[in-house]
Parts: sequence; structure tokens; C-alpha cells
Amino acid sequence: MRYFRSSFVILAVCVAVPAFAQTLPQPMPPSQPMPPAPPLESPAQGGTQAAPNAGQPLNARVDPLFAALKRERNPEKARGIATNMGESGSPTVNLLMGWAATAAKEKRNAAALDFLDRVTLIDPAYVEGWNRRATMHYAMGDQRKAMADIAEVLKREPRHFGALAGLAGILTEAGRDSQALNAWERYLDIYPADREAQDAVTKLSEKIAGNRT
Repeated sequence: MRYFRSSFVILAVCVAVPAFAQTLPQPMPPSQPMPPAPPLESPAQGGTQAAPNAGQPLNARVDPLFAALKRERNPEKARGIATNMGESGSPTVNLLMGWAATAAKEKRNAAALDFLDRVTLIDPAYVEGWNRRATMHYAMGDQRKAMADIAEVLKREPRHFGALAGLAGILTEAGRDSQALNAWERYLDIYPADREAQDAVTKLSEKIAGNRT
């Protein structure tokens, strides 16, 4: 399955991949105990629950895309909608994100994290800064920091299906199947045409049911 076969597309190719659709790369052994999963909130009908400092121009642009994604049942068309999400309106942030991707590709992890740290400081409302940093922390084996950054993403944008997929994958690895299933169900509420997410829900549901018998 895409989301934990390599689970989010590795940060080295983040520039070429739709930001909301990234998954986490295969981790190194975790260095710390995993913290509690962030609470999952359902977005308000017809709007977003992004934090007050979230950039309104971005919300105004992605709200119609989320509405279209929720309606679309054709997987290919839905993927095309997902591809259009997650871009920054800041040239500085775009530059730093590109530098972070290049540094990660060259395995300069400290430099990649430094660039992503700057993104979250310059524009904390830009959820992809937190999301990419979560990916980087996960790749380096620090699930605690990855989970903390995922929580920041979902606090600002509860509909961020990429962060939800990463959360579900981490919870699955930790054996927290019921919470992982909850995350996948939230994912499918936002992006119902994703067949691999549908498969993940089916397999987890069957596993949980089997454990109860």
C-alpha cells in the first residue's frame, strides 16, 4: 500500500509531488516513545477550521478544491484535484522548501531541517512547512517530533489528508489500530476516491474485528 510501503513520498522528491499527497518514507528505528495522537476534528460544513493565523488567500483557493475532492469519485480525476493543493504564495518560502528538498535528497538532514525550521518561523500558517518537517523527522527516526508536527498541521488544516495518512501509518506501526482506523476514516471523508486508503480501512477493520473474536 502506498502510505506505508514507502509511506509518504520521500522528502527528496517533495518539490515534484503534490504536497497534500505526500507520505512518510521508511523510518529509522524510533529514538523516543511515541506521544499521544493528536485529536481528529471534522471540518465545519462548508468551511475550514484552520487556526486564526491561517492565510485567507490560501484558504480561499483550497476550499473549492476540497469541496471538489469530496464530490469526485473517479480516482484519476481526484488525484488531479489533489495535485493542485499545498502551494505557498511566498517566493521566500518556496525557495526554502526547494532548498530543503535538495538537502534531503543529498542526505544533508541537518540542513534540510534548518530550512524547514525557517519556513515554520516565517509563515507558521503554511501547513506544508510543518508537514515536510514531520516527514523529515520521521525519516530520521524521531516519531515524537514527527507526531508533534503532524499535530501542528491538523490544528491549522484538519482536512490535510497527507498529514492524516502519515498519522495513520505511524499509528499502524505502533499497533494502535483503532486510532489508525479513525485517521483513515477521516482521510476518506475528505478524499473518498482514494482506493488505497479504502483498502487500508478494509484491512484494519478486518484486523480489529478478528482481534475481538
